[in-house]
Amino acid sequence: MPEFVGGERLDTDIQAVDIPTRDLRIAAIVPCHNEAIAIEQVVMDLRTAVPGIGVYVYDNNSTDGTDEIARAAGAIVRYEHAKGKGNVVRRAFADVEADVYLMIDGDGTYDASAAPDLIATLMGGPYDHVLGVRQQISESAYRPGHETGNRLFNLVVGRIFAVEVSDMLSGYRVFSRRFVKSFPAVSREFETETELTIHAATLRVPQTEVAVGFTDRPEGGESKLRTYHDGFKILRLILHLTRYERPVLFHSLIAGALALLGIGLGIPIVLEFLRTQTVPRFPTAILASAIEILAFMTFFLGQTLGALKRTKDENMRLVYLSMPPPNAVGAASTPNAR
Repeated sequence: MPEFVGGERLDTDIQAVDIPTRDLRIAAIVPCHNEAIAIEQVVMDLRTAVPGIGVYVYDNNSTDGTDEIARAAGAIVRYEHAKGKGNVVRRAFADVEADVYLMIDGDGTYDASAAPDLIATLMGGPYDHVLGVRQQISESAYRPGHETGNRLFNLVVGRIFAVEVSDMLSGYRVFSRRFVKSFPAVSREFETETELTIHAATLRVPQTEVAVGFTDRPEGGESKLRTYHDGFKILRLILHLTRYERPVLFHSLIAGALALLGIGLGIPIVLEFLRTQTVPRFPTAILASAIEILAFMTFFLGQTLGALKRTKDENMRLVYLSMPPPNAVGAASTPNAR
């Protein structure tokens, strides 16, 4: 089972908790689209919970004054005009320089008081990825069907990528610098959480989970998620990443299916030939042979792509190792470090 540490603070009182190294540069990335109702409280809660944190609100084409409210609350406001949360994360991870990155939605549904626990867990591991696993404070926090869909995606990703994850769609996470700077950020919209989870599994970074409070949006707030539309996008991304991150498995399954089809078409012809020494159905025989050839080609394509994937993984690992782990960064920044 995934390791759970700390984070069992589901109360709504915001209190500052000591972070192991106070000289760290800690940045909160808050993607926003029309979150004027909630953003002020989110910014204030983060700044209270983690003194000295830099709160970066990335406004994604808001029309309700989200940016001005966030700025007045003390956030650093930046803009990403390409629509989608994935585009915001891609831009923020490229632009913001920090030692520790915290990502949280700007809709007020996540318990900001858990932020110090997530950061302390990252530093104490040290880990590169700490996932905030949502624990409902109110029974209506999840929209109908979302919890079931989340569990299904957790199961699918866990089986394909050999990782145990309890809440892969959570938008509340903490990352080390080396995780952020090695993350390709290809997705464009809400499927970015899936990409983050699979990146952590593929790179096999040290990671853990912390339970965090999850509640309803403030009155008047509106969810941007479209249940079926975004669900299909997430499923498509899983299939896409399976093709690129598990090419041997992906192509072997297709090759196996083609081989079985070819055998099914070819066996009656072979039996007929053994019985009569004739091949009465040449088109079917040719089709079966072509399918078997295609199956072998697909299988060996998977093997070739697997070798290329290994080279890519080695290069990504070298980029990851070129940066120090979180606790080493913190130690180097303290006045008494040698």
